[in-house]
Amino acid sequence: VQLVESGGGLVQPGGSLRLACTVSESLFTMDAMAWYRQAPGNERRELVAVIESGEKTNYADSVKGRFTISRDSATNTVHLQMNNLKLEDTAVYYCNIRRVIESYWGEGTQVTVSS
Repeated sequence: VQLVESGGGLVQPGGSLRLACTVSESLFTMDAMAWYRQAPGNERRELVAVIESGEKTNYADSVKGRFTISRDSATNTVHLQMNNLKLEDTAVYYCNIRRVIESYWGEGTQVTVSS
């Protein structure tokens, strides 16, 4: 399974970006989808995860109310809509897909929030 993230870039505080993660296989075969981010000097942290079995979506407190995960099954793409971006949202953002015991990662896309 291959994942390719896109949509990152430079944005001012308060702005928005929409990230995309294109998956090489059908999303219907996946058990969970998630977005993570890693800022310089920090660990990679989960932002949001969708558990398909129970249709549960869990957001980290730091992004709750500002970020929204969605999926387009027709194009096997997972999106992350990011609104009201803050300086502390600057990081490399990674898409993660899980199927049974397997976990797949993309190479990440850089998001920089700066005035």
